[in-house]
Amino acid sequence: MKIALLEPLGVSRELIDELSAPIRAQGHEFVYYDTKTTDIEELKRHSAGCEVVMIANTPYPSEVVAGTDRLKLLNVAFTGIDHVGLDECKQKGVAVCNAANYSNQTVAELVIGMTIALLRKTAEGDRAVRQGGTSAGLRGKEISGRTVGVIGTGRIGMITAKLFLAFGAQVIAHDIRPNEEARALSIRYVGLEELMRASDIVTLHTPSNPSTHRLISKDLIHLMQPHALFINCARGPIVDNAALAEALNEGIIAGAGIDVYDTEPPIPAEHPLLHAQNTLLTPHVAFLSDESMIRRARIAFNNTMAYLKGHPENVCELE
Repeated sequence: MKIALLEPLGVSRELIDELSAPIRAQGHEFVYYDTKTTDIEELKRHSAGCEVVMIANTPYPSEVVAGTDRLKLLNVAFTGIDHVGLDECKQKGVAVCNAANYSNQTVAELVIGMTIALLRKTAEGDRAVRQGGTSAGLRGKEISGRTVGVIGTGRIGMITAKLFLAFGAQVIAHDIRPNEEARALSIRYVGLEELMRASDIVTLHTPSNPSTHRLISKDLIHLMQPHALFINCARGPIVDNAALAEALNEGIIAGAGIDVYDTEPPIPAEHPLLHAQNTLLTPHVAFLSDESMIRRARIAFNNTMAYLKGHPENVCELE
């Protein structure tokens, strides 16, 4: 059987060799491409003859899936799978698995970091020092005592909620499937409109799919309080980002921390969030830490081994 890893996973070649050794020991062919490509024809060539293809966040559209001849498993070393041609996978009977949970802690910690940076005006303070300024205008606020609205209480949402609780915040939540663990922590579930109205800080943790596309609409954003912050380390298309930028510039809300966009960075110069006030932007790094990259690689190779043993793991339901 031929198995190919089509892009680097952010870990050493030594770890790739270690993790792929059991595959080769079983007599399978393992091919590793250490340079990432998004070229359709090149992806097709690299996938030719493969029963298992491993990728991370490289787009793998339906055109590539359709061009494969033996593909049975698309092993995505990422949490989200919205960059994959899922309709074609479903039609061809190609299973898709992911590396769920590898970045839970890493993402949650960036949410906290963004929140603190916005509340304490960290970026402004850095600029003030470099420009010979003082603390004038840089009085900050604490997380403690504030109400945090967590939209989506899956694993990342729950870790984020627990961190906010540790800081002394009150947490409310919204999810179509309420979490009993959240309720045990006295987290109260409310409707989405109530959450937007009541929260001093809103953090988003839902997957991107047709049902969540532009879930955070202009109308919902305008329900937020003038001092409120909005944090998105989930997926860009869940939010009406043009409306969010407008709300920031008009003072409808006080600030935002954004790590994800409608497309992957680099972001076009005309993107409205690049020109929004009181906005902290990062280039989709919430998942990216030394620890998470090692976890991700191990999960991805475990998924391949599980498939070879006839018991696939982390298989995603294709809608």
